[in-house]
Amino acid sequence: MKLQLDKALSLVALGVLGVLNSAHAAPVYEIVNIDSYDLLGTLEGTRSGYALGVNANDELVGISKGKKKLSSSDVEGGVIDVADGIAPEESITYSIDKAIIANNFAFVAKENDETSNPWLPTFDSINGTTPPSDTAVINSVDTFYYGINDAGIKVGSMTAPEKKTENTATTDVTDDYWYYRDYEFRGVAKSGDIEIPLPPPYTQFVNADKTKTAELGGWSAATAINNNNLVAGYASTAISKYGGDRVNYCLGTDNTMPLDVCVQREQYPNSTGTRNIQYQTRGYVWQIDNDVATGTELPLGLTPATDNTLTFTAQALGLNDNGIVVGRSHVYRNGNSKALAQDAAYWAKDTEGNYQYHWVPMGDSISSSIAYDINNSGILVGSYRSYIQGYLRDKFFVFDTNTPDVAYVTPNDFGSTTTDLSSKPKDINNKGQVVGYIETTYDKEKPRPKAGFLYDNSTGEFNNLNKLLTCESKGYEKTSDGSWARHQVKLLDGSGKTLQYNADIIVVEGTSINEDGTIVGTAFIRKPSYQFDKDGNIVIGENGEALFELNGNGDPVTAYIPRMVVLKPASSGEACTVEDNTDTGNFERSGAATLAWLFALPLLWFRRRIR
Repeated sequence: MKLQLDKALSLVALGVLGVLNSAHAAPVYEIVNIDSYDLLGTLEGTRSGYALGVNANDELVGISKGKKKLSSSDVEGGVIDVADGIAPEESITYSIDKAIIANNFAFVAKENDETSNPWLPTFDSINGTTPPSDTAVINSVDTFYYGINDAGIKVGSMTAPEKKTENTATTDVTDDYWYYRDYEFRGVAKSGDIEIPLPPPYTQFVNADKTKTAELGGWSAATAINNNNLVAGYASTAISKYGGDRVNYCLGTDNTMPLDVCVQREQYPNSTGTRNIQYQTRGYVWQIDNDVATGTELPLGLTPATDNTLTFTAQALGLNDNGIVVGRSHVYRNGNSKALAQDAAYWAKDTEGNYQYHWVPMGDSISSSIAYDINNSGILVGSYRSYIQGYLRDKFFVFDTNTPDVAYVTPNDFGSTTTDLSSKPKDINNKGQVVGYIETTYDKEKPRPKAGFLYDNSTGEFNNLNKLLTCESKGYEKTSDGSWARHQVKLLDGSGKTLQYNADIIVVEGTSINEDGTIVGTAFIRKPSYQFDKDGNIVIGENGEALFELNGNGDPVTAYIPRMVVLKPASSGEACTVEDNTDTGNFERSGAATLAWLFALPLLWFRRRIR
């Protein structure tokens, strides 16, 4: 019940968070990974950090994304502290004729760190990766952590390392080699230093007359792990009809490329973002015993006709310690083959020990739904998509699997009735506390900013997490007269001038909550933007310092970038009630939206290349 696959989808928060009224019975929280009004929230050498799961021992897992594009002259001799501002990011594309460069790195952090630096993100190698700060090595393996159990076993996914073969093309050759890998992504668990692969059941294509084969690799991902070492996720179980046609082309005489290279090209996203090779995908669980994983396919929510050529999908995204698994699956609603939908589901074992599919009933007005997590009491949380006041919205719901005939409940969030604010839950603990995100403004014609929320299922209390923070956790400091004011961050510009801007921290999502109420997720922090030349490099002034972008008043232009955040109930103090009219700058969309892929199929975009 620790991580759900879509945990980071809601990181797409734009604009300035609105002011929301909320009750004050919830605990006051403080952000505990602050260092001088900044967040220790990503790995060195990366721009964006996301915390995705926390266990009972205050250990978390997360992802850093976006290597900074810096020339050697930018960082030699420590001329520039790249953490001071927003540096350019590597531009990544897919290509079979360019070397593969990874851009995603798994990390861990914990409160009782042996380095006496609590909650410091620490790189954790999977499949031979090296830290993003190590510029002497070019990583080709992207790695991801999604969840961690109380025994410290971490689960996620990884890509295969790069392979290459001589490029024999006679025209348009940009490199001497073609580049490919054995699989695009694969589930993995890590116990101590031991990596446990979680492979899918379908990895190899065999043509109709069984004369030729192609190694495809398939795909799988591990999304959550419970305290009995049961892992939930999804895996490829067969290939789609069109995908099979494309592999047959690679096996045929018209293909002039090496087989592995041709297959790799077909597994890339094309110009529309889709992949030619798709897989039938099913929810999957793996039981880990003595560092060995045994997999079990979860049933689909429908039985396709024998001549049906559609590609059906199911994913397991969360589970509890009783082995009940939640997620989503294609289903014919109420058995009607004309009512195909992808809806929230849960799987539980019957008296014979076999997993059975259970639909979370949805009405005709609901276009789709998904379940993210379930606690040990059987309380499931998810979201559905429906038109509200003429606009398509996502709404958080709660469903009790103990009473499956009773409809789900949609919390009223900040109103006395259901509002049109989109919201999604990401985790529920055994006390019934739920964390996720919610929109914060009611303007229907503009992008709506988002904030993390805390919901208590037992009382119905719904809070914006930013309204529960101490003032220090929001970037304020006390002045000499005892009032609160924004901390002024000062920095030396390449022009020789000292610039300053207001510190600010905004929690945009809660992704996981443990039994003690520790919440991890993502916050936006304010940073100034460097000036770049036409080649995308940082411009350096005569004094050797970086030049920052300035507005018409000569002040730094600031934006918000995502960072891992850790919130704990405060031992003293009260929630901050200070309000100001400070210009909060712009949210950097590219950094905030980086994990939206976690919710789509094909799910992962691992094959990428610097332009």
